[in-house]
Amino acid sequence: MPPKLIAVVGPTASGKTRLGVELALALNGEVVSADSMQVYRRMDIGTAKPTVEEMRGVPHHMLDVADPEEDFSVARYVELAARCVDDILARGKLPILVGGTGLYVDSLLSGRTFAARSTGWRERLQERARTEGIAPLLDELRAVDPDSAARLHPADEKRILRALEVWHETGMTITRHNELTRALPPRYKALTVALSFADRARLKERIDQRVDEMMERGLEAEVRALLAQGVSPGCTAMQAIGYKELAAALESGEPVEQAAAEIKLRSRQYAKRQLTWFRRDPGAHWLLWGETPDFSNALQEATRLAREVGLV
Repeated sequence: MPPKLIAVVGPTASGKTRLGVELALALNGEVVSADSMQVYRRMDIGTAKPTVEEMRGVPHHMLDVADPEEDFSVARYVELAARCVDDILARGKLPILVGGTGLYVDSLLSGRTFAARSTGWRERLQERARTEGIAPLLDELRAVDPDSAARLHPADEKRILRALEVWHETGMTITRHNELTRALPPRYKALTVALSFADRARLKERIDQRVDEMMERGLEAEVRALLAQGVSPGCTAMQAIGYKELAAALESGEPVEQAAAEIKLRSRQYAKRQLTWFRRDPGAHWLLWGETPDFSNALQEATRLAREVGLV
């Protein structure tokens, strides 16, 4: 039987951070973040990284583990987060996975493996794409992995290169690699508690309010500082919602108010995608808020579920 943990998931601004802390305090747990942008140092406001006050003394893992200049991958996340989870379990505590990055959550729970990226094939393929264009590389992929080639859009350079990279590094198509990975038993068994609002309009209001609060707390200054420190606007970290829009506004000279409106729109669109992702899980227990989150009731319900599955 795989080790058990609790996963608190849901769209942005749904109250995941608060419930994760409440559960950790009640059930002798520690939080492991599953947020693809909270891994970056110096990116606090725009990622809604929990403050010391919000943590309330609960240890939080997988925050500030990479510099914004780094190309942090899901493979690296799984490697580091699994160490955290296993250490928490070894100390007799309950891991509480908290975050809205569905790929990170699913990859960690499944124990998904990733092909190595240490042979330099990625760099060679990227150079070929720059000099030859993506079409010859797609033809090459079609010859060795027709399933992937047929599935990928001709303009999806990133995934085309990744599929070729896996082939050259392992001698295995990425299609076959993924099939073998899915056949593995899960690494962890999760009680998944998913949060959202019964009224979608209320979630929209919460997202807009959060963006306003981020701007008031100094998101513009945070983005300016990153750019001043030499962080490229094109790097992965700066593609995060909030950072991308403000960096573009600062470069073009457009009003930051216009950028803030764009951040709200992009955040609402992201929340919709998050809901779609997490609703695919038939085992998720959804807690839908009314006008405002009721954390006392949510803690009670989540604790009841935890008892039912033998977590406490």
